[in-house]
Amino acid sequence: MTTENAAPTECPRCGHTALDLLHTSPVAGCWEVYQCEQCLYCWRTSEPARRTRRDAYPESFKLTVDDIRNAPEVPTIPPLRAQA
Repeated sequence: MTTENAAPTECPRCGHTALDLLHTSPVAGCWEVYQCEQCLYCWRTSEPARRTRRDAYPESFKLTVDDIRNAPEVPTIPPLRAQA
């Protein structure tokens, strides 16, 4: 999908329909960056269909609401070690 087409209506990764337009190209009409409000996936409309369209997104990377709810917590980054 490019910005010449209609804005996306669902997240490629989870299918959620609430999307935020994060940024537009400095060159009008080149691309837009969207983010899903549910799974936080971001994509630029100029990327290939496998990254921008739900029907072309790889099945092994698709998420369901249950996947998101049951995702393990991301661990914090430990502090840097002191220089020797």
